Amino acid sequence: MAQTMHAAAGGASFDPESPPPVGTTEHALWLVHWHFTWENPDQVDKLAELYHDDIVWEVPSRRIIYRGKKDVLDNYRRIFESAQGLKQDPIERYGTPERVFDDCEATFKLTSSHGFPNHPLPTGTRVAMRLIHNFHIKDGLIIRENGYEIWRPDISW
Repeated sequence: MAQTMHAAAGGASFDPESPPPVGTTEHALWLVHWHFTWENPDQVDKLAELYHDDIVWEVPSRRIIYRGKKDVLDNYRRIFESAQGLKQDPIERYGTPERVFDDCEATFKLTSSHGFPNHPLPTGTRVAMRLIHNFHIKDGLIIRENGYEIWRPDISW
């Protein structure tokens, strides 16, 4: 998997202080790399640096949509409060200058509905979610993040 990520990035540098040139596939992959790196309770505010002012965050299967940095970041905080032991294992990532697709497996215990409105499994379930992200890039920033979720009970625990 790490080879797939590195190959997809074309050996791009993931130094947070030295992004690749805007408008390149490497820059788009750099944005998504740091998005996932900072997608945690301690660094969630850093995501704002990667987001366009007009960011839209959507999960079509749950009919959820958030607009603007504040609402998107508040949503992430609710997710972290509702997903005990959240872990994401990358499967594949590739992109173009305007899009990045990321495929991963997320596992967690769903402890409340607060961070996952309209979720399909009961609270208390250990979840194994296949999660595909489609990031849209504009002006060197993430302007849209669509998450396509496939919820399943995790039978490996």
